[in-house]
Amino acid sequence: MSATQTHTESLLRPEDAIFRETVRAGDPFIHPVKAGQTVRILDLEGNQAADTLFYNSANPLERYSSVDTIREQANIYLTTGTKLMSTEGRVTLGGACASESNMIRYALEKKFMHSCRDSFLLGLMCCDPGKLPAFTEVGMSKRDITSNINFFMNVPVTPEGRLTFEDGISHAGKYVELKAAMDVAILLSNCPQLNNPCNAYNPTPVEVLIWE
Repeated sequence: MSATQTHTESLLRPEDAIFRETVRAGDPFIHPVKAGQTVRILDLEGNQAADTLFYNSANPLERYSSVDTIREQANIYLTTGTKLMSTEGRVTLGGACASESNMIRYALEKKFMHSCRDSFLLGLMCCDPGKLPAFTEVGMSKRDITSNINFFMNVPVTPEGRLTFEDGISHAGKYVELKAAMDVAILLSNCPQLNNPCNAYNPTPVEVLIWE
């Protein structure tokens, strides 16, 4: 799923955030977000795709569901006020590039380029068991990478229901904010994609901030 460009100015100040971390282009990021907290994903330089997933931090078998979210909203796009639904039909807060899609979309020799699915897997393997013990207990793996949200990515849907990759329309300093309705873990891949125009063929950092 992609987010639309509806704008609502946030009143949250970066200096009041309880957590801030810059995620380099191509890197994974995973962190718990408690119910009631707000997380912001900030596009530092513009037109960077932030592929994002959410899991119930206590039971990661419950996770963000693009199907339930689309059905609940009756809309494929996310906007201000959208409720992201879980596989259990509860409010929690497109697909990621992979080696296979790199090969099919671009060229055979692109298959081995770093992808968001690689970053997601790395994030799951490297998550801190002290912060997310349930992830270690369940043994998260490739099977747990589901359809994700592509924040800041410009992927229009054609009348035939197909996706196209267009020039990015985000700018430096743009952000999305999500308020957690349950304890979740955010898993982010700061997309390393070099082969489509969404990020002007130049992956850049994003920043993640969390407020109480």
